[in-house]
Amino acid sequence: MTKIKRRDFMGRIAAGAAGAALSSDKKALGHRPSKKSPWKNPPKKGALFPLVLKPLPLTAVTPKGWLQRQLRIQADGLSGHLDEFWPDVAQSQWFGGNADGWERAPYWLDGVLPLAWLLDDKKLKEKVIRYMDYILSHQREDGWYGPYVPPRQEGEQTKSYDLWAIMLANKVLTQYHQITNENKVLKALVRCLKAMDEHIDIYPLFRWGRFRWFENLISIFYVYEKTGETWLLNLAQKHRDQGFDYKSFYREEDVFVPTPRRGMWKWTKHVVNTGMAAKAYALWARQSGDAADREFIYEMLTILDRHHGQINGMFTGDECLAGKNPVQGTELCAVAEFMFSLEQVLSLLGDPVFGDLLERVAFNALPATFSPDMWAHQYDQQANQVQCTINDNHMWTTNGPESNIYGLEPNFGCCTSNMHQAWPKLAAHLWMETPDGGLAAAAYAPSSVRFVKNGIPVTVSLETDYPFREILSFVVSAEKAVSFPFWLRIPDWANRAGIKINGGSAALPRPGTFYKIEREWKGESKVDLSLPMPVKTQRRYNKALSIERGPLVFSLKVGEEWKQVNQNKPCRENPHADWEVLPTSDWNYGLEIDEGLPEKSVLFKEKPMGEKPFSPEGAAVEGKIKGRKLKGWKMKHGWADEAPPSPVESDEPLEELTLIPYGCTNIRVTEFPVLKRGGKRIPQ
Repeated sequence: MTKIKRRDFMGRIAAGAAGAALSSDKKALGHRPSKKSPWKNPPKKGALFPLVLKPLPLTAVTPKGWLQRQLRIQADGLSGHLDEFWPDVAQSQWFGGNADGWERAPYWLDGVLPLAWLLDDKKLKEKVIRYMDYILSHQREDGWYGPYVPPRQEGEQTKSYDLWAIMLANKVLTQYHQITNENKVLKALVRCLKAMDEHIDIYPLFRWGRFRWFENLISIFYVYEKTGETWLLNLAQKHRDQGFDYKSFYREEDVFVPTPRRGMWKWTKHVVNTGMAAKAYALWARQSGDAADREFIYEMLTILDRHHGQINGMFTGDECLAGKNPVQGTELCAVAEFMFSLEQVLSLLGDPVFGDLLERVAFNALPATFSPDMWAHQYDQQANQVQCTINDNHMWTTNGPESNIYGLEPNFGCCTSNMHQAWPKLAAHLWMETPDGGLAAAAYAPSSVRFVKNGIPVTVSLETDYPFREILSFVVSAEKAVSFPFWLRIPDWANRAGIKINGGSAALPRPGTFYKIEREWKGESKVDLSLPMPVKTQRRYNKALSIERGPLVFSLKVGEEWKQVNQNKPCRENPHADWEVLPTSDWNYGLEIDEGLPEKSVLFKEKPMGEKPFSPEGAAVEGKIKGRKLKGWKMKHGWADEAPPSPVESDEPLEELTLIPYGCTNIRVTEFPVLKRGGKRIPQ
């Protein structure tokens, strides 16, 4: 099996990992694929390769603890109210208005729909049902819904409607059918896909639709598995043939190079296209069966991390791939879409490494780009982000001066409409069905899931404050005795993980695998998973240093002053206002740390979790470390300048610094210069 270079933030990356890596209380399989992997044997002719891990129905999952509070914060913020005041949703052509008629209303529905059902929020569900009924009832006889009017004659392609918005609406309707199982929803999808099938023979995919061709496979494959109509597989092939070839592009040198600043926007290096495309070929492999398609994700993510990777699990893109410098930003849309891609790839391939990366992004990059009340968001976030201001002197690759303020629609409104899917879809993919008829805890957050095994109702609840705590307690409740395998994902960083069943002796699972428990369950059984979180460091851009503990990255806690701006713009009255954030404490420090024994240099302390889990005040864990101010490290272009290459020297007094989780910060330093150990310290 060919190995691709191991990357620190991804753990194990092995080309050809077809199916879940298992360890077991019966037999350790290490990093080898499961013998029961659905990829091992091709399906019957005309069938799709099945998912390795199959997400359970959305209605089977109940968020609990901090996750439930976070979803409630989201519903009480922009997500639950955007349709009440923001014209591009409130007056969308999709709902009979005269405002935006392309992607924005479907984007919003794509996130608010699962949010409403996960929270079982009656008011929010009523909203969604009303909007979905409008879309369904206004589907035209030719199969198209929404504002789309096909071109009527040859030569109109450049004036025609980019089908990306229709693909997005199909994804929404697919989710809606999964929840409601209403035949009218499935019929609407079939009619629209038939219209697309005829249409793209004459007007091939172009612009966004061409670069996001694989997104429509989600709906095509779903409808195919419901109906068995083979023309749908031909339609999928047309999408693959007309879509952009990312596999070829990732073998060209251009993808390695940061996009030149100001004016070099490219479809090929657009960061949201990139985040979406991470799932493209694993998804297509369901039809092609090609090992090279399954394996491409490992090559793609290795390249992105090596040339554009950030410590929070993302890659830069402001708005195109921008290198490894921690002051280059990452667009929020890319965070949301990359998370969904990882959820899809985890399901498609069953490799636990994608659960590790999903948690890295979800617990760090995602919450750091919202205000704690989720009434405001950034367009771009930075790993070293010491202030967020309207900045005409910025150094974004192609974005504008308002890109990192917190607001309603900084820089551009696509993130305003698309940000809503990230938390709900994470919750929806925490639990999955395994190929051997069991249940997998694929990613971890407090929640419960209900399913039926051999006619017997079973509930599994996870009580935990992970990722802020190391203990995860599962309670398996079955009304009658029933046997099924229970898989637990053991993160690659968890070298001393332990599992106890009903307080018995501890099993020691291998990191980077799913650990399989095979037993008969009856009444209530308790499974305790301990994931001791080691303190780790990485050397990054300019040999600066980052600090991690388990799945969390830690940043300097910087004092904040929030200043309202743009009061003269429409829809900017509180609470949906625009804000600059300015530092009220120093940020330019070098760290004094023993990289060989970082746990001796950084002392972590657990704290009570706040009502807003991802906020400076709500941070449930903090670290203390020593550092010295670096006089020569200052602001440049309205940002923190590049960190001076380590090691650095300073004659400033040694100070105690406070670190909190990256996701709890609004402004921060995350990649720090490192002080020279010993020797004379001289002024900066």
